[in-house]
Amino acid sequence: MNVHIPEDYRPSDDEEFMNPRQQEYFRKKLEDWKSEILADANQTIANLQEETVKEPDIADRASTESERALELRTRDRQRKLISKIDAAIRRIDEGVYGYCDETGEPISLRRLEARPVATLSLEAQERHERREKVYRDD
Repeated sequence: MNVHIPEDYRPSDDEEFMNPRQQEYFRKKLEDWKSEILADANQTIANLQEETVKEPDIADRASTESERALELRTRDRQRKLISKIDAAIRRIDEGVYGYCDETGEPISLRRLEARPVATLSLEAQERHERREKVYRDD
């Protein structure tokens, strides 16, 4: 579906929810986000390859190892985020993007703008978090 979207377009509650223009807007937003994450990951790999020089000082070496571990944890979180982005793009392709997995109701455009990979409406997410907290406190 190749729908032209003006540069200044923002989805609005005044239009039909998840019309082709909104779907294309969110697809582009998700694809741009994924590209940005992948570019950062490639830069990290390049940096880690350059930094394979052994630090002579044990404190410097420990600091470098801590930084690497943090960087790798960040990249792991981003890898998981990419799979959520891919799932969101699949939902667009299937025509179910923007609808709550629990209730089937539309997820607010404001929530999708802030969290384009959201699968739950704000209300359903809050219920989910309350249930999680109850079980965690046991």
